[in-house]
Amino acid sequence: MTSVLARRTFRDRAVPEAVEAVHAELDGLWDDAPFVPDMDRMTFATAVIEAATNVVQHAVPESAAPVELGVDISVRQSSLTATISAFGAAHPELHGTEVGMPAEDAESGRGLALIRALVTTVTFTRQDGTNIWVLSRDATPKLPGGPGDKLGGLGL
Repeated sequence: MTSVLARRTFRDRAVPEAVEAVHAELDGLWDDAPFVPDMDRMTFATAVIEAATNVVQHAVPESAAPVELGVDISVRQSSLTATISAFGAAHPELHGTEVGMPAEDAESGRGLALIRALVTTVTFTRQDGTNIWVLSRDATPKLPGGPGDKLGGLGL
């Protein structure tokens, strides 16, 4: 695995203001990693914000303590990775691993389908009372002769 070129983290109560804080962390990440192509930034950031928003809106506390949102985002030469954690949340009801878009009249269920469409892989695990989603987006391949073709990856 290649080394981390830029990283940002966030952890606080899973309240609406936390989503804005994650937006700010992403903005800072792009400042630290200006070589990440705009399309990778946009699609990855949308997936991360959607996952964080899902924790804020849908995570149910496992006990009397409030749910906390944790986000750890890293940039490597060949990928973008985010670990989205719902600390203290009850195990969510997940309906299968391959989720498509719900019917037009469905009240919910579009978030996970959107996330899956925007990133390369999505995994879910539960460990010690924490729900953990790992989102990964492979780098957009560079065209030979274009900027960044010597090292490939995210334009380095």
